[in-house]
Amino acid sequence: MTNRLLSLAAAFSFVASVHAEDAFVPLFDGKTLTGWEQHSGTAEYRVEEGAVVGKTVPNTGNSFLCTSKKYGDFILEIEFKVAEGMNSGIQFRSNYYEKETEVEINGKKKKFPADRVHGYQYEIDPSDRAYTGGVYDEGRRGWLFDLKNNEAARKAFKHGDWNKARIECRGSSIKTWINGVPATDFTDDLTKEGVIALQVHGIGKKTEAVGKEVMWRNIRIQELK
Repeated sequence: MTNRLLSLAAAFSFVASVHAEDAFVPLFDGKTLTGWEQHSGTAEYRVEEGAVVGKTVPNTGNSFLCTSKKYGDFILEIEFKVAEGMNSGIQFRSNYYEKETEVEINGKKKKFPADRVHGYQYEIDPSDRAYTGGVYDEGRRGWLFDLKNNEAARKAFKHGDWNKARIECRGSSIKTWINGVPATDFTDDLTKEGVIALQVHGIGKKTEAVGKEVMWRNIRIQELK
């Protein structure tokens, strides 16, 4: 009887795991940028060998390749690879306005230029600071959860190789992982839904930074009800 119960438990666990995997849907078809649109800056985006490739260009602000659809509660998984000396990120629950708009954030008024993407960002940081997996509030409040006190997460990033990001949003709960290592776990309810976006950070007039690339692949999401 005990063996039978254990077998049933294992079977249910396997079925649950399969259903969880089936719940993920791809956001990128590996061939085209269908379902995505560029906002804010003029960095170059293209598809190459099953990955979205973002390339730095001079004299532009931060650039964002955004999903055409907004998402609220979800689990997002993305693999990424970034050049040394570059900065990037994965936006989530982020937004932009069609015209210049002034809003109030934590009692302070803030003016957003038209098309300026802002919101939560999963940091991609290959520098010695090693904050990949931390959460930055792009264009609004700055760092919400850095990795100063999370040595395990700082060490999890792989230089010059593919890494895996996981972002989980449930209501006001936000959690992130880098290569399976927990990075952040906090609550914030400023924005409940928004686009997913792939950031190429602006480089200003730094000629030595022109042409650096960041790549993303196997982009998939599971919407939570």
